[in-house]
Parts: sequence; structure tokens; C-alpha cells
Amino acid sequence: MARDNSPIVKQSRREGYALAPKAHKVMAKKSGIPGEHGNMRVRGGSLYLTQLREKQKVRRTYGLLEKQFAKLMKEAQKAEGLTGEKLLEFLERRADNAVFRAGFATTRRQARQLVSHGHFLLNGRRIDIPSIRLNPGDVLEVRPISQKSEYFKNLPNIMGAAAATPLSWLKVDGKKMKIEVTGLPKRDEAEAGINEQLIVEYYSR
Repeated sequence: MARDNSPIVKQSRREGYALAPKAHKVMAKKSGIPGEHGNMRVRGGSLYLTQLREKQKVRRTYGLLEKQFAKLMKEAQKAEGLTGEKLLEFLERRADNAVFRAGFATTRRQARQLVSHGHFLLNGRRIDIPSIRLNPGDVLEVRPISQKSEYFKNLPNIMGAAAATPLSWLKVDGKKMKIEVTGLPKRDEAEAGINEQLIVEYYSR
């Protein structure tokens, strides 16, 4: 399964946006674009560059490759409603994102790994595809055999460290290690600091 394993802090510095919690600390001490000539490169500039950087920021935040993101954008363009909001909705409804949002992982990369290693059941069936899109009524739960692992035995501490914000579309039961999808994510429940209209404009060129 293809994935981007480049350092998340380096990606964060490139986008000028903390893509993971640990990036906040590093960026507070070391800002600017990474690389030998990073400080000589100017941020901003053309509208195209602004749109590109916003697209890259969101793509990297949710951990998608370019082709995956472009495919999702095409689907959002065909769906009813505002394209940008549909794109964010589709991103939020990914199984790995739901695991992260529920606090079962401290980062999306960690959540993706948990799903891809087959630790979860979706409506009673084992899954290992992080991009599976959840629908209202779906139940995502940790497999009984995985609940015995050291990681999930420590889940209360992990959930405490994750400090997940309660969401209207997810019902989380940490004791039963279960996540119920009760609705669809709202626009203001997506990742903060995103200007989805810039992404729509980028793909409308």
C-alpha cells in the first residue's frame, strides 16, 4: 500500500502549518522552509502558489497521496452540495481519520497504521483499508484479539494524551473500544485553518 513516509515535521515546515502535534514544538524553535536555501525561498507570491500550498497542506494533513486526493476531489465535484465542503466531509469520513478523531491514536499516521494492520472490525468484519468511507449507522470496533495487545490495554492513557474533541457524528465508547457513526461531519468539525475554496479553485484551472 503506497504512502508518504517523509518526516511529518519537515512537511509541516514546508507548508507553514503543523500537520501533527509534535510539529508544534519544533516549529516554535525552527520556522521557515526546510533545506539549505529554505530561508531564501519566498512564501506567498502568485495565486496559483497559494492554491497549491493549500492543497498540499490538506493532502498531507489527512495523509493522502496526490492521485488519491485528485480522485477524491473529482468525486466531490460530482456530489451534491458545495464541492469544498464535500471534499472535507469525505476526508473526515475515512476510517483512519475516525480512529484518530475518536482518540484511539494520537496522530493520523498512527491511526492509519492501526487500521492497515487489521486491528478493527467494521460492522463485524475485519478491515485493513484506512481509506474506507464510513456511513451513518456504521460501527467501528477493536477486534477482540487486538484488545489484548499492550497498545489497546493502554488505550485510556492514549485517549487522554490524544485529547480528542467530542464530535456530533461520532459516539465513542473507550471501555468497549467502539466507535459508532451517528451522522455526517459538519464543516466546522473538519481540521481547523483550512480554506477549501482555494483547493476548489486549484482543480478548476
